[in-house]
Amino acid sequence: MSEASKAAEEADARIDRAALYLEAEEGVANRLRGAVAIAVLGLAVATTLFHLYAAYGIVPTQTLRPVHVALILVLAFLVYPMAARFRDRIRWWDLALAASAVGVVAYMLAGGDDFTDRNTLPNRTDIAVGVVFILLVLEGARRTTGWIMPAICVVFIAYAFVGALLPPPWTHRGYGIDRLVGHLYMTLEGIFGSAVDVSSSLIILFSIFGAVLHHSGAGKFFIDFSFAALGGKRASAGRTVVLASFLLGGPSGSGVATTVTIGSVAAPMLAKAGFSANAAGGLLAAGGLGAILSPPVLGAAAFLIAEFLKISYLDVIRMAVIPTCLYYFALLMMVELERREVPGAVELPRQSLWRLTLGGGFHFASLIAIVVFMLIGFTPVLAVFWATVLAAAASFLNPAAALMPRKLGAALADGTLKVLNVAATCAAAGIIVGVVTLTGLGLKFSAIAIAYAGGSLALTALYTALIVWVVGLAVPVTASYIICAVIAAPALIQLGVPDFAAHMFIFYYALLSEVSPPTALSPFAAAAITGGNPYLTTLQAWKYTLSAFLAPFVFVLDPHGIGLLLKLPRGADWGDVALIVAATAIAIAVLTAALQGRWRAPVTAPERALLVLSGVLLLFGPGVDGVLAQAAGASIGAREVGFGLALVLAAIGWRRPVATIV
Repeated sequence: MSEASKAAEEADARIDRAALYLEAEEGVANRLRGAVAIAVLGLAVATTLFHLYAAYGIVPTQTLRPVHVALILVLAFLVYPMAARFRDRIRWWDLALAASAVGVVAYMLAGGDDFTDRNTLPNRTDIAVGVVFILLVLEGARRTTGWIMPAICVVFIAYAFVGALLPPPWTHRGYGIDRLVGHLYMTLEGIFGSAVDVSSSLIILFSIFGAVLHHSGAGKFFIDFSFAALGGKRASAGRTVVLASFLLGGPSGSGVATTVTIGSVAAPMLAKAGFSANAAGGLLAAGGLGAILSPPVLGAAAFLIAEFLKISYLDVIRMAVIPTCLYYFALLMMVELERREVPGAVELPRQSLWRLTLGGGFHFASLIAIVVFMLIGFTPVLAVFWATVLAAAASFLNPAAALMPRKLGAALADGTLKVLNVAATCAAAGIIVGVVTLTGLGLKFSAIAIAYAGGSLALTALYTALIVWVVGLAVPVTASYIICAVIAAPALIQLGVPDFAAHMFIFYYALLSEVSPPTALSPFAAAAITGGNPYLTTLQAWKYTLSAFLAPFVFVLDPHGIGLLLKLPRGADWGDVALIVAATAIAIAVLTAALQGRWRAPVTAPERALLVLSGVLLLFGPGVDGVLAQAAGASIGAREVGFGLALVLAAIGWRRPVATIV
């Protein structure tokens, strides 16, 4: 066997291993064949068409949410086996569970207004059917996401039952099975609450949009476009991955999928450019993480921000613009400082940017259209609907990308199948949200967090970030955000942080679950592709993203304008915004230099310490202005001191000769 064949086989094996991590995020799915596969795909297509039909608001909310959950559960029971050993065949119990999901929702819809009116005094049949429904939701979540999320839901249910037995401040009156079932199953405040509302509209429609783009070849085009725009030199390899992550991540919204898609193409290029297997995997994972931050799709949790805050999704996109730019700026700075250590300048394959743009530039149109449609007054649901139609129609501009019937059917099926795990998570999260609203746990937790922090906003923000991170160690991004949004955000809001800043702060740190063991799926998938060590690759991903993950504290701690980095929706002073963005960007740059231990050349240990001090003062300086003024005996701003330090260190670095590349 030739060396080229061996290399190709090894690359295929690595991609297969990476697919296992993608499967870990999306669940262990059946690989069905024949008539059964056709039937399941047909049901998935029908589900997609139903949600496209519902995009016009024709289906009432009280009908859409239950039908959405029923369809998701039916497909979850048919697509995901009860256990891995039952894979690739639909068993009788799967059909029984699917039929039960239809039955409990049909019972609810048949009851009409009388059913919802008796939610505080349900009858025995209501309770029995409601208990079955809650168990079905837990089983659906278990099959698609694993045991952790259902276990957390069970803990919250237990809290609702035994609240009267708990010591203060956790105590509450306690609720029986009738009251709990009535709240979770018979109202729009429990399982059918805000999370399912978003899942049944925005999340599934954006999933359909992403599937249409994927099957029309947009993903490959965005990667090729990035390579053509920035490739050609070894030093450009890291920049290319950053740009490709941004372009592909925008319509993807999935960190693992973006990591695997780019990694399968970029890993050989990074190796050739001199990146170690662990460093290459860390960069790929960090780039994939940015997909959940990048407009216009962001991650599923971003749609929930709009629902929790009762604002337009366009406002969420606007709020995400500056943090996204700062995140990718941090990655680019890491690459720029690291690339000086890469030896040589061997040419890498490069395509014609002009030819690529002529052949596939139409893929940008639908991404731009989403924002344009919302700007001219379309609802987010209608905006993504028409953007999907535009993407499907534009595919015919290139015969190779055209969504002919077979490809269109696959895209429509994937639109639903790819959202099953997120939708099941949203349904299960409704149990948590329902218990929190019923028991008042959010306010209790806020009081506890503030008391432990001694009323300090900085400590409360730090505790909140740690809580979100710890929760994210066990559950995916969407679940982490939902849980912490209802129990942790009120503490920040109570201390004067605007609600939008508090929720974006939590959303940002919920993303850490994507790169934190044991759920660090993106680094583990990247390591499988590059051949690196999964845990060392995870550490590299943390290194690449560390400076970017300090920036969210500016959202909530800057007393000169809390939340100003996010205040694009309305009322922002652009001068103040520009000042804080510039200070944050410079802080990221100097902290990156400290992390990499080099500027134009390696820095000394004292210089490294001063770089850290400069970055901290630039980020958090206004909070210590009074202390600094007292120590200096004059009115001087901490941020100005940080900027001065950065200038001095930059001047010292500039006078020092660039380190010899070996």
